[in-house]
Amino acid sequence: MYSQGLIGAKTDTGEDEAFLAAFQARIDAEEKIEPNDPMPDGYRKTLVRQIGQHAHSEIVGMLPEGNWITRAPSLRRKAALLAKVQDEGGHGLYLYSAAETLGVSREQMTEELLSGKAKYSSIFNYPTPTWADIGAIGWLVDGAAIMNQIPLCRCSYGPYARAMIRVCKEESFHQRQGYEIMMTLARGSDDQKEMAQDALDRWWWPSLMMFGPHDSESQHGDQSMKWKIKRFTNDELRQKFVDATVPQAEFIGLKIPDPELKWNEEKGGYDFGAIDWDEFWRVVKGGGPMNRQRIEARRKAWEEGAWVREAALAHAEKRKARRAAAKMAAE
Repeated sequence: MYSQGLIGAKTDTGEDEAFLAAFQARIDAEEKIEPNDPMPDGYRKTLVRQIGQHAHSEIVGMLPEGNWITRAPSLRRKAALLAKVQDEGGHGLYLYSAAETLGVSREQMTEELLSGKAKYSSIFNYPTPTWADIGAIGWLVDGAAIMNQIPLCRCSYGPYARAMIRVCKEESFHQRQGYEIMMTLARGSDDQKEMAQDALDRWWWPSLMMFGPHDSESQHGDQSMKWKIKRFTNDELRQKFVDATVPQAEFIGLKIPDPELKWNEEKGGYDFGAIDWDEFWRVVKGGGPMNRQRIEARRKAWEEGAWVREAALAHAEKRKARRAAAKMAAE
């Protein structure tokens, strides 16, 4: 899903060939690149774009689930969903902090999101009309995210890789939580099973779109792979997701909404139907069912939270001044 953040990226920044070769040698030796290390500008910009899109996705991803916290069917479900939404907010903060080590401010990243310059994952532009949607998001969306995120624990950029270790542990819990919701519904009444199947029908294809365009259309994937920001291509990750998820659906008695889906013995994986890339690009460009509402909600939160940020900064300045005064008095 974070490959979507590379759409339109520029990776050729014209550094000296000797410098680029020395940098690539470090990457090939599996050395971690740290914030103060010299790095190509294209590497830095690629990371800022990808980590920023990842952070935005975590924050915007709180919205489709947050409005179900008070409507969850039991106290246990409310508590679990509240914990999950809180985790997503924390993930966003980790990632904004990782991006800040590259010289970009959180304010700048947020302004780019609200202006439309920066993107978040296309998956969060779909509505959640039923409780089963919360299960489908956990099972499918977080399951797809895990496929993307586990390799990021080995990303060549140290702060990003380290942030992903905790994120992956928590996302694993979210995926299990969602699957358990879907399992409960699928084994419930006829109406509950129908609700679960309907959610699967609506979220399956958008989940496959999360991995980004086909490799043949991913212009900057090769460079990102060379720099070991990414470890697998979009299509490789998508295939891994399909192969892992189809048996899970079969186990709980749900049907993947793809008449062309079949096991391919020769390749040891599933063949699946064509993705509607027209829909993907429409959503990426702002034409999804919930694009406008998601940005409006994020803009409102940013504007209404301005006084909190200002108060926190003022308090920090006062503490800094008091400490400086105390230090001077002690001397």
